[in-house]
Amino acid sequence: MTDGPTNPAPGGLPGAPVSLVDRAKNILMTPKTEWPRIAAEPATIGGIYTSYVLILAAIPVIASLIGTQLLLGAFAPSLNFSIATAVLSYLLSLVAVYVLALIIDFLAPTFGGAKDMTQSFKVAAYAYTPVWVLGILNLIPFLGMLAALAGIVYAGYLLYLGLGTVKGVAADKTAGYTAAVIVGLIILYFVISMVVGMIVLSFFGAAMMTGVPRY
Repeated sequence: MTDGPTNPAPGGLPGAPVSLVDRAKNILMTPKTEWPRIAAEPATIGGIYTSYVLILAAIPVIASLIGTQLLLGAFAPSLNFSIATAVLSYLLSLVAVYVLALIIDFLAPTFGGAKDMTQSFKVAAYAYTPVWVLGILNLIPFLGMLAALAGIVYAGYLLYLGLGTVKGVAADKTAGYTAAVIVGLIILYFVISMVVGMIVLSFFGAAMMTGVPRY
């Protein structure tokens, strides 16, 4: 079993490895043909993490750190606060992908799908792609929220396609499955946001928050 993503060759056998760029481009631009490839390819959770998730998940975090410090200038949070927030956000985003996969796998039998954690993780990891890629717009803080919203909307569409194809859910149950997973994801998002805020503030205190000119 290979660790990285591969394109199945004719006959269902694994073909040449798919680069990170190609996989991201394909899942964003041609998801209806890419999801069947993803469903058929051999993979491991660890392999998807190291070859895909660890890299793409860093994009919005690094972009936000740079954009906040450079563009907000004297009114930016302290560098220590920003770095601490970035590190925690990155680590928790890695956890979030796995928890999303757990939600997908847990709900699968309810909607006629099969429990298979590796397949569930494929859906979670690759559906997150637009959120991570559009996170580059965090370089401009005022565009970050718009980019996040657009990424989440498209991620929902990718999730819908992936659940039907990779998890083998019937078409008439895919919408309900998607809605249930999204509700779980929304709850997860708010929990992560609160955890990041509480942890950073407990270590650095409110004095390191933005709003005080750094002269």
